[in-house]
Amino acid sequence: MDTQINTTTQTQFAIRPFHIDIPEEALVDLRQRIVATRWPEKETVADQSQGVQLATIQELARYWASEYDWRKVEAKLNALPQFITEIDGLDIHFIHVRSKHADALPLIVTHGWPGSVVEQLKIVEPLTNPTAHGGSALDAFHLVIPSMPGYGFSGKPTTTGWGPDRIARAWVELMKRLGYTQFVAQGGDWGAIITELMAVQAPPELLGIHTNMAGVFPPDVAKTFDVFQSSNPPSGLSADERRAYEQMDYFYKHVGYAVMMGTRPQTLTGLADSPVGLAAFMIDHDTRSYELIARAFAGHPGGLTRDDVLDNITLFWLTNTAISAARLYRENKFGFFDVKNISIPVAVSVFPDELYQAPRSWAERAFPKLVHYNALDKGGHFAAWEQPQLLAEEVRAGFRSLR
Repeated sequence: MDTQINTTTQTQFAIRPFHIDIPEEALVDLRQRIVATRWPEKETVADQSQGVQLATIQELARYWASEYDWRKVEAKLNALPQFITEIDGLDIHFIHVRSKHADALPLIVTHGWPGSVVEQLKIVEPLTNPTAHGGSALDAFHLVIPSMPGYGFSGKPTTTGWGPDRIARAWVELMKRLGYTQFVAQGGDWGAIITELMAVQAPPELLGIHTNMAGVFPPDVAKTFDVFQSSNPPSGLSADERRAYEQMDYFYKHVGYAVMMGTRPQTLTGLADSPVGLAAFMIDHDTRSYELIARAFAGHPGGLTRDDVLDNITLFWLTNTAISAARLYRENKFGFFDVKNISIPVAVSVFPDELYQAPRSWAERAFPKLVHYNALDKGGHFAAWEQPQLLAEEVRAGFRSLR
């Protein structure tokens, strides 16, 4: 009996090597589906106010079907150590790159939607090998980059309950399973929420967190927002606070994708059948990110290339995770941008094209142990993807006092 229990435990907690090998027929099928797309008519306006413009998505499809090469990003991923381990009954895929520097600080980085581990590929080298990227050996990290449940190569939950708080607990278990007795965490988008919830749970192993989408809206301000409806800001806001309020108010009026995923994710079944439908849905996240993507497909890349965008969309398509990823919005019970009662050290980086610029005044109120705050001069919502060097520098600076 004891032997059986031990064997089961060893299997359950095993860390298995993982290698990506997408069958060629899946890529052939993808290209055929793209070519067979039935297109709608052109939008009746001259801007993006009706959504993803026909010219942009048609150029994306043309490049995707005729020039894009999935094997390049597959090779990049396979060049990194990848693993699968079962946590709380679900297989979790993760990248684990240990630094050559002995005193490196363990760091877990979490992606968001519509992202994946592809988002973080450009920060692996700057964080694990800082001496080759303008940094010091004292700033090195051992890096863990997991795929969230329902995303990429992680398992898809078959029951409800996998919200961001449960993911936060799973990430702590993952780091402990890897042998890390002290570590830090970083994230943007969903990654920011999961990272902040790790800080709320405050396991003794977690030294601090870094976020590039800080949840700082005070309760009296957060309660005034109404999706799609006019909102009235409270009186007494400073100029920076008023700007953040107006930015968030604008975002809440253009958040249809999140409302759909948060209420009726299974209705989005068409995203599992049409790669072009999936692509259009995924690139319509926020105004500035869409502009960045549209510019890339118009021949003027700035931060993101056509391949960057399609690497991520193709991963969603090949793993058929459009719906399983969407369910996270329905599982969430927390305010995306609200204060969450965090008492451990927090570092905040504010990028100018983020959904909103978190004011220092609110950050100081939200995080009593604010160890770093910096407003940068370029970069947006997908900072690790778009401005990897800047984000890497921010992560180094943010955690420097916690080593």
